[in-house]
This record gives sequence, structure tokens and C-alpha cells, in this order.
Amino acid sequence: MRSRAAILHDVGGPWSVEEFELDPPRAGEVLVEMAAAGLCHSDDHILKGDMSVSNEIARQYGLTPMFPMIGGHEGSGRVVEIGEGVAEFAVGDHVVMSFVAVCGRCRWCASGLEYLCDEGAGTMVPGMPTDQTFRHHTADGRPLGHLSKVGAFAEHTVVSVHSLVKVDPHLPLVTSALLSCAVPTGYGSAANRANVRGGDTVVVIGAGGIGTAAIQGARINGAAQIVAVDPVEFKQKAALQFGATHSVSTVAEALDLVRDLTSGVMADSVIAAPSLIAGEDVDAYLKLTRKGGTCVLTGMTAQTTRSAKIALQDFILWNKNLVGTVFGSCNPRSDIGRLATLYQSGLLQLDEMITRRYRLDDINTAYEDLLEGEIIRGVIDFALD
Repeated sequence: MRSRAAILHDVGGPWSVEEFELDPPRAGEVLVEMAAAGLCHSDDHILKGDMSVSNEIARQYGLTPMFPMIGGHEGSGRVVEIGEGVAEFAVGDHVVMSFVAVCGRCRWCASGLEYLCDEGAGTMVPGMPTDQTFRHHTADGRPLGHLSKVGAFAEHTVVSVHSLVKVDPHLPLVTSALLSCAVPTGYGSAANRANVRGGDTVVVIGAGGIGTAAIQGARINGAAQIVAVDPVEFKQKAALQFGATHSVSTVAEALDLVRDLTSGVMADSVIAAPSLIAGEDVDAYLKLTRKGGTCVLTGMTAQTTRSAKIALQDFILWNKNLVGTVFGSCNPRSDIGRLATLYQSGLLQLDEMITRRYRLDDINTAYEDLLEGEIIRGVIDFALD
């Protein structure tokens, strides 16, 4: 069949909305008609080369070229066709994508660490995880990758069943798209990785989609004081609506504020979710963190960033924890449903996170808005004319 998608042809972009050819699903695969796709900074990092390399450089070093590639790793839709042997999904099911595939069989899945699944670790390798061949092709027949084995910036896409989670058909599909990446990553950073508890003081750096979800995770899990840090005034104000008790524009301001709020003890946990983490930023994040506290690095860093400079003696002697996380250390098959229940109960605000909806054809404008700090979360709504 023929469909349309936003495609990157190489590092630097822009997104090109064009037709492509899509094969039917094979064994273990599902064809999904997309309802919505979230606009995440990670896709822009692919465009800019923070998380990718150009085809020319890839060939120089003997790597498999990533481009051309359909973007998008956060999305929701409806199942319209199933491949051979698929029993867990049926035509008409509402589904949310998981950019971390979950095989259910590897050591990590068997240990309850689905977010570290071996199959999910190959998310940036082109081709289908089922047999390493391609279902997506350019209009002239060339293989076409799909980001995170999902390719959410397409009207239709074929994905492995390991990259899908079925959700309640009563959930609004456009809103459900946020359960695919932003919300579990942010919420889980607070609830799972920082282990926020009642009465805690929490600092969240970056109040975009993931940071806003982290603020909500801290609030729902009982934090007494939540300080949001973002240079954009609009996001500072929005953070207060999602549960932040204070908001400031810089980490330096947060240091003074948290020192006053805690009588010098500092924050129980710090969740760093800016659009990009620089190595030189980490020491300041740790200064915000109390003795024995936890600093969670949730935001992405450029692949050229290989080290972080910290006050090592203080870090050791004050027993601090510096941890990373992927997908908020959530298990997609269980936690997406739990987050949906929090939304249905009114505790988790999802609709309010969607600042603006865009047509697929307006994706470059949408990313301009994201980079200008004008939106918390934007979504491509495929129902828009």
C-alpha cells in the first residue's frame, strides 16, 4: 500500500513529507493506522546529528546508514491488519507504541527490567526486529528505516508486536500518544529512579514534556516541595499548574532557593530533563542534591559527550547517587496501563500537556515551535485536514 510520512533523508533535515510504499505485516507484525504522534526532542537530536551520523560518515566507518528514515517514536493508533501468528492483537484494537521493544524472553525481561530488553537496545538499527528486512520503502523502492522500529510520523506503519501495548478503547487516542514516551520517561524518573516519597523536596530541570511528567510523578508520589527549572517563562508558569510549588529560570537560582527551602540540606532528588545535558552541567545538578540523595539524568546528551566533570570527593563522601534512566525505568506492558489509570482517575494531567496539535504537513513548523519554547508537548494529529 501507499501512505505518507515525515522522512529524514540525512542529518540536517528538514523533514520531508512524502509518499512511501508499505508492505503488509509478516509474522509477528502489525499494521497500524496512526492517530497521533508526539513531538519529542529526540527526533530533533536525530536531525541535528546529536544521536545520529550522516550516511557519508557511516560509510566511512563501515556502519549501516540510518537514512532515509521515517521519524517519530511516540504515537498511538488502531490496528488495521495483523500478520501470521499474532494472537495478542486484533483488528480494531487501540494501541500505544513503545520505543523500547520488549521481547519478554531475554535476561532483562525475565528479571522485570523490560526497559533494558536486548531487542529494545537495537532501536536505532534499520530494518524490522523480526527478520532485519524492510517493510517501508521510498517511492522509488529504496529501503526506508523507521525510527525506534516505530516510525510514528507516518499515516500507517508496520511494527513488531513487541513494540505495541494495547490500551482501553475508551481512552482518547491523541492523548494516549503521550503514554508512549514523554509520560513514562518523566513520571518513571521520579517514581522509579528517584524513588520520590511523601514529604520529599524534588528539583526538576527542564519543564518540557518529560519534565512536566516528572513534576507530576513527584506530586502524585507525595513530594512536598517541587522546584521546576526552565529558562522559558511560559514553561515556568505552566509547571505550577502541573504540581510544581516553585519555579525559577536557572540552576543557580534553584541552588539558592533549595538551600533556603531545606535549611541547607538540599533536595532529596534532582531530575535533569533538559533538551540536552552537557558534561559540565552535572556537577551543578549534584550540588542541588543532598547527602545520600539521588540525581537522575533523564535528558539526552550528544554522542560526542564522553565525560562529566564532578567534585568527586564530595560525591563519594556524601554518599550521593548519580544514575541514568531509559524510559523512566518503566516496564511498558505494565506501566503504560497504570499511567492510563492515573489519567482516568484525574491524578495525571495529559490533555493539559498538549499545547498544540499540528497537521503532518506542518511538522517543520511544529519543531520550530518546540525549539522556540512555545509548547509543552505538541502532537501530530492525523485527523486534522
